[in-house]
Amino acid sequence: MLKGKRILITAGPTKEFIDPVRFISNASSGKMGYAIAEELYSKGAEVILITGPTNIRCNLPDTKVVHVTTALEMLKACRHYFGSVDIAIFTAAVADYRPLNRELSKIKKNDDTMVVELTKNPDIAFEFGKVKDPHQLSIGFALETDNIIEYGKGKMNKKKFDFIVLNTTNENGEGFGFDTNKISILFRDHAVKSFPLKSKKEVAKDIISELESQIKNIEVH
Repeated sequence: MLKGKRILITAGPTKEFIDPVRFISNASSGKMGYAIAEELYSKGAEVILITGPTNIRCNLPDTKVVHVTTALEMLKACRHYFGSVDIAIFTAAVADYRPLNRELSKIKKNDDTMVVELTKNPDIAFEFGKVKDPHQLSIGFALETDNIIEYGKGKMNKKKFDFIVLNTTNENGEGFGFDTNKISILFRDHAVKSFPLKSKKEVAKDIISELESQIKNIEVH
């Protein structure tokens, strides 16, 4: 069912530089996105993995991986593929903000405090949602600490996701940095399917199984 499908996956964090040695980022390891990309590739999908900086040894061919650093670089890379993919899966933890001005030289430690003015980064999944065709599927990810379902509904509607994968950092073993994860999947009809804590490789299989169900429903109708 996935063989020959052209699928874009974003993974990992982005780094938004304040000066040549300091940056804003987050704790995303990229493990979830890489696990999904590798599972899809094993099923015969035409995978394009666009990844921020990670320490992961990737099992995909080099031609299937695009390395970026910043949110703007990730958006540019994604836009190159938006029109040609069947499915887009947005697992990357893209920084919401970047420094308004990046200093060309290292900032010296002179004052007791320092103010960094930030400006909002573009929302890559939202940009895809604005241009996606009816045949294209979009899957989102959201890590929340509270009001998980309500925030998930808002993101799904705004970004035109076909379903969204939700998780939190409230329990040990889920969220950023772990080899395991505990997810719930929120669908467009607001149905929720929850899964127990599993390895991220097993979580990837669960997500892809739901994706295959979505594709099957589209083909039937």
